[in-house]
Amino acid sequence: MKKAVVFDNSGTLIERYRVIKDVFTQEIFTNINSLDLIDSADALALVVLQFNTNKLLNLDPNTLISHVIKEYGIDFDVSFSTRQVSKAEVKEILDSETSTTISDITDGFEVLGEKIPHFELCNGSALIVDMDLGAVAYTITSAGKFFPRVFETVETLKSRGIEIFIASGDRKGAINRLAKMLDVPDDNAYGTVSTRGKCEVVSILQDAGYKVMMVGDGLNDVLAFRKADVSVLTIEQQEEVSPKLMDKTDHIIEDIFEVTMIDF
Repeated sequence: MKKAVVFDNSGTLIERYRVIKDVFTQEIFTNINSLDLIDSADALALVVLQFNTNKLLNLDPNTLISHVIKEYGIDFDVSFSTRQVSKAEVKEILDSETSTTISDITDGFEVLGEKIPHFELCNGSALIVDMDLGAVAYTITSAGKFFPRVFETVETLKSRGIEIFIASGDRKGAINRLAKMLDVPDDNAYGTVSTRGKCEVVSILQDAGYKVMMVGDGLNDVLAFRKADVSVLTIEQQEEVSPKLMDKTDHIIEDIFEVTMIDF
């Protein structure tokens, strides 16, 4: 039987560094898990901007994000939410949003630069939208570097004839670049997929005759964990893991290379 391993990106292949800014209070946090933050509320949605946000540094920091999205035709996708949220609902909010500025995103750049001066992958920026308030509640800026044994892990799996896939809620451009760095075919890389979308990737592979292992670290992996033939929770990121995920996995690993030791 054909075998496939589907990897999440941030927190799984990439050691992530994340800066979250509360738009209402202007506080900046580096120790909050954005998925847990969203899961703790009823009306929050994670909205990933399909845009290289380094370009924002060339613009007036007081410019509204809503204006930038309109002027540059920036696309976005909803990658995680606690309730069903449509892209049209989010677009309506972003089109009329009057509080969030470029600086709410770029303020995180300096903090990231201090934490990881030579980051290898810029996952980009995202917004956490409060669907009830009709406003952006938080901004997120993130980047990361490969965990030490990622390349060795991928090459070992490939040498056994196992096909590698990536399914992540992160920005599509970042995932495409990650795939090139790992020598994974473009068609095997899925960027900005939702929790349900990751599950669909696993299902499509199973329908194509693959036995599938799903490897991830966050709440947006939970449906894919349930669907996969084998699920692997990696805690190499060393962040607190939601109990909702801990009891939905077959294996828990502390080093990504341990994936190669699991028979499936």
